[in-house]
Amino acid sequence: MKIILIVFYFLQWVLWAVEAVPYDYSFTSECLKTPNKPQYDGGIVVNPELKEGLKGWANFGTAKLQWRTEETGNEFVVARLRNQSFDSVSQEFFLDKEKLYTLSAWLQVSHGDAIVVATFKTPTGYHNAGSTEAKSGCWSMLKGGLMVNKSGSVQLYFQSENPTVDIWVDSVSLQPFTQEEWKSHQDHSIEKMRRSKVKIHTVNSEGKPQANRTLIIAQKFARFPFGCAINKNILSNQAYKNWFTSRFKYTTFENEMKWYANEARQNQYDYSAADALLQFTRSNGVSVRGHSVFWDDPRFQPSWVPSLGPSQLAAAATARINSIMRRYSGQVIAWDVVNENVHYNFFESKLGATASSKFYTVARVLDRKASLFLNDYNTIEEPGDRASSPDSYI
Repeated sequence: MKIILIVFYFLQWVLWAVEAVPYDYSFTSECLKTPNKPQYDGGIVVNPELKEGLKGWANFGTAKLQWRTEETGNEFVVARLRNQSFDSVSQEFFLDKEKLYTLSAWLQVSHGDAIVVATFKTPTGYHNAGSTEAKSGCWSMLKGGLMVNKSGSVQLYFQSENPTVDIWVDSVSLQPFTQEEWKSHQDHSIEKMRRSKVKIHTVNSEGKPQANRTLIIAQKFARFPFGCAINKNILSNQAYKNWFTSRFKYTTFENEMKWYANEARQNQYDYSAADALLQFTRSNGVSVRGHSVFWDDPRFQPSWVPSLGPSQLAAAATARINSIMRRYSGQVIAWDVVNENVHYNFFESKLGATASSKFYTVARVLDRKASLFLNDYNTIEEPGDRASSPDSYI
């Protein structure tokens, strides 16, 4: 009887593994004339391509809904006569707190462009699941996801702070995954991207193949760039040094390469802490990301910088980028040239809209081998942060 039960559960597991829905990683930031088909054939969305009129869809707030067909034959729904940001089109679902949900949709607006956010009204509050910059004349893809804290009925709707635009919606998908399925997606990605087969040939001192040999292989470090930030306090803590170097081969310095740390007073430079940290990392084979040349948040400038006029700031910024990047060129694998310039615009407000792009142009000349990054926050963990959408980065 026990053997029969084991076989039964094994067959159940095999059937689950075969039937598990693979995750669709596809996404495009390109604005298309016609939207792509909904991912997962729409998942649990009723009438995802609007081929059955407004079936499954209702208005949210006071918006009026209209079903339309483009010249290409593509059908979609329009939320029009909007007065509030949340006036929109919606659909109701039952979501399970034990599952994870991935959402995608294609959006357009009647004129201009506008940030459109996918929001779920749930039993515990409102949760943004993703956003995109929708445009007029072409379709933009939104992709995101969510989990809920409490199982129950929810409403999905699309909102925009610009109530003068009509919101067009098409190719909507909401796909649930169990925790086991989500874990299987992770395992599959690891197998595909981070593992490979290796053939080992054993030879003697003369280079002749040796048969029937026993090998012991111990992985010391992963090739995957896994690291942790450090600061100057590690230099006086041997236990922390040992702990850090036994685990990480990549790092970035918390403050020691920032402008306010290197030039607290104008034209008085201090790179002693950064130099010491770089010597420590170099001696232990740890690669360093340079963080950061500039910071676009006005709160984190050297105290003497905010009062500078445009021409004075331009000169100071030129001196700054040349000072730090010439000093450490070839010693770091990457540079965060401008920190948080999606959320903030200190340099753009003083030097013009192209300030950051000019910094990157200069940075490429000063260090031709290092990768150049735009470093910002909320890029994954807060899908409702409109500043961190892919459109804002582009």
